[in-house]
Amino acid sequence: MKLLALETSAKSVSAAVTQDGVLLAESFQCTGLTHSRTLLPMVDALLKNAELSLDSIDGFAVAAGPGSFTGLRIGVSALKGLAWTLEKPCVGISTLEAMAYNLLCAEGLIVCAMDARRNQVYNALFAVHGGVLERLCPDRAIGLDELHASLRGETRPIFVLGDGAALAHGYLTQQGVRCTLAPAALRYQRASGVALAAEAAFARGEGVSAQDLRPVYLRVSQAERERAARLAQTAQDQHSL
Repeated sequence: MKLLALETSAKSVSAAVTQDGVLLAESFQCTGLTHSRTLLPMVDALLKNAELSLDSIDGFAVAAGPGSFTGLRIGVSALKGLAWTLEKPCVGISTLEAMAYNLLCAEGLIVCAMDARRNQVYNALFAVHGGVLERLCPDRAIGLDELHASLRGETRPIFVLGDGAALAHGYLTQQGVRCTLAPAALRYQRASGVALAAEAAFARGEGVSAQDLRPVYLRVSQAERERAARLAQTAQDQHSL
């Protein structure tokens, strides 16, 4: 199965094509340019340089969250457009699960961490053994103290990666948890990981139509939080009159 995958969950943006577990082509950029400006030209150039066509793609995959609200919307919307036009199946992949594929060569516990602000991280834990991932918990938004508590007493080698890895690694180290920060080249989200995770998802029959694909935010956006706070304050003010 030949898959085209997109990753737009954070600052970096990437696109990749895999076939039966083999990476055929990948393009990655982390220059701070907006995803709406870079993503589709990147996909077009990737396919042309690899002498591939959209018609040859059997399925589409995207990092569906957690991550930047704007970034996720751009990635999911772009993928929906591509899949809808070609009437091909697609699948949304956990951003955290996809990044764990960067360390399939490791043996131990993988701590995936994305900076969720307010001293929190989006996090999931995976065990990796013999190149096989095992999910240990659902995707979650937790405080660094909660992350530390979930690792207390762990004896396996611990590897930390993601755009919140430096933050999590620093805190865990201060708390006496021995862990290794993944090297920069393997630390961040990549579309190749999305594609590899998608191959397994498609094999499990999790493909959906473009119409049914949705991002997964884990928590409400800052704008929604601020709106809820304003409404609560207004209700309190009216009650006190």
